[in-house]
Amino acid sequence: MDHPKTDSFKKARREKRSVTMVYILLRTSVVLVMLAQIFNRNFENVFLCVLTLLLFMMPSLMERKLDIALPNTLEIIILLFIYAAEIMGEIGAYYVNYPYWDTVLHTLNGFLCAAIGFSLLDILNRHSEARFHLSPLYLAIVAFCFSMTVGVIWEFFECTMDQLFFLDMQKDTVVSTIGSVMLDPTGGNTPVVLKDITDVIIVQADGTQTALGLGGYLDIGLLDTMEDLFVNFIGALTFSIIGYFYVCSRGKNKFAKRFIPVANNSTPPTEPKPTETE
Repeated sequence: MDHPKTDSFKKARREKRSVTMVYILLRTSVVLVMLAQIFNRNFENVFLCVLTLLLFMMPSLMERKLDIALPNTLEIIILLFIYAAEIMGEIGAYYVNYPYWDTVLHTLNGFLCAAIGFSLLDILNRHSEARFHLSPLYLAIVAFCFSMTVGVIWEFFECTMDQLFFLDMQKDTVVSTIGSVMLDPTGGNTPVVLKDITDVIIVQADGTQTALGLGGYLDIGLLDTMEDLFVNFIGALTFSIIGYFYVCSRGKNKFAKRFIPVANNSTPPTEPKPTETE
């Protein structure tokens, strides 16, 4: 006779067959990349591979610790997101070779973080022992704010790494026009605009002069940060709208169900009973 835990494990495997296949394929790929990095003695990339393997375990760990069920679609997206960010983005240098790779991932990050933020409250809202009865609009706003907060904190992290270790996580942008009050010869608050910039010459303390040769002025991370936050805004707003209509039509929006975790001990919301009139 099979143990109840064994039966539940086999049932979960059957229900998550697609997730298991994606997990095995991605994990195998990461192991192969890690072996290649060990052979090349690139131990920084080896660390990234180990980190990726650990991150792959997070969805199933969350399910067990929080007693929730992650939809297959959401779990697969999370696994692909981790692989795309760490293996393809960092080790494969996709962030450099494909300019929009970072933009796509930040948009997806906004979407996923909104899904997580939405689920945290939605699970409590449907919990059999702790029902909050929060409105769909409130859940959508919290999901949006949660996602944007995560996006801002990540930009803080990137800026910190750039300032301390010069990693250039906030990618620079070449621009041909700038305006700055620091160029005002009177020392006032009037911005001076420089147009048609074709090159910038750097003069170091020892007198060394270096022409950047980039075809313009080098913006240090500001535009990249604003773009990241903007696409995070789009992703967060998209999911917040989906989540709003999901709560309004509980059980009918099959598309939204693919992205929203549920508590294993949750109960479906009940419609309020009509009050009797005298």
